Amino acid sequence: MAVTIRDVAALAGVSPATVSRVLNADDRVAPELRERVRTAVAKLGYRPNSQARSLRTRATKVLGLIIADIQNPFFTALARGVEDAASERDYSVVLANSDESLDKELRYLEVAAAERMAGVILSPSSTGASRIETLTDRGIPVVTIDRRLRRAEVDSVTVNNQKAAKEAVDHLLAAGCRRIAMITGPADASTATSRLSGYRAALREADLEPDPALEVRGDYRVEGGRAAARTLLDLPERPDGLFVGNNLMMVGALDTLRRAGVDFPTDLLLAGFDEMSWAGFAPPITLVEQPSYDIGRRATELLLRRVNGEDFPTQRIVLPARLRIRESTHRPALA
Repeated sequence: MAVTIRDVAALAGVSPATVSRVLNADDRVAPELRERVRTAVAKLGYRPNSQARSLRTRATKVLGLIIADIQNPFFTALARGVEDAASERDYSVVLANSDESLDKELRYLEVAAAERMAGVILSPSSTGASRIETLTDRGIPVVTIDRRLRRAEVDSVTVNNQKAAKEAVDHLLAAGCRRIAMITGPADASTATSRLSGYRAALREADLEPDPALEVRGDYRVEGGRAAARTLLDLPERPDGLFVGNNLMMVGALDTLRRAGVDFPTDLLLAGFDEMSWAGFAPPITLVEQPSYDIGRRATELLLRRVNGEDFPTQRIVLPARLRIRESTHRPALA
């Protein structure tokens, strides 16, 4: 098997981007790091790909931003944070929407490499299957946002999804709910896994065993929320509380539940994850608010440090989320 730039980076104890800079005679690399890379190259017999070297040395002042769903307001605010931070440093941003498709994501990664982008911020469509080596093997740095990649040593900026979800379900429990359902997201999305884990942890802490019938999987889309809500309505015993794993599924769930005549919060207490424009909906919805804009800014600042030659251990930045308590979890007093 051919030796890759990642093999050299692992042996030298540096990032693939640093290896690329050494190979391209970039004077921003410290002498000690340069020597470690050269030693690793010699030991492994690494032969750099001439085309990849050419792409990297002609890199532009353009960053790529690949998001999972451009219709989700979470990503809209995040993209603004990316653009603002990049613009302050004279970088431009090209936005691409993977539409939760691994094939589209890979195509955009290949475009980023071909267009010699300086770096890429990525919201992976799958926790374990992304092909970021398309970039990292060329020395192009990557920062993931919202979701982490299980088997990739790249920087990430996220929130503590498990803790935030647990706090939301704890609140439903404190409000008197004992049969709490959750509409969760795709099985291969780390955010969905973490939020489901937080939901279960809250129930177990309250001596309530999670009921598989109350855990309904959606797809982080409006229609997925509709379908999941229909499943819950068909249960012999309906839930008295509902936690929805993202904002778009909340839109779909609300549509189905309201059409079925469910009254909030008399019949069902409701909490969600992520802000949305809830204009015209009453009562206001309790939800977990992520610092979307700050996630975008921090990811860009971290990426540009890599672009500019800094070498440091892989960063796992976790920002706090906040539970905004509103009327949808306030059960009316009995007359």
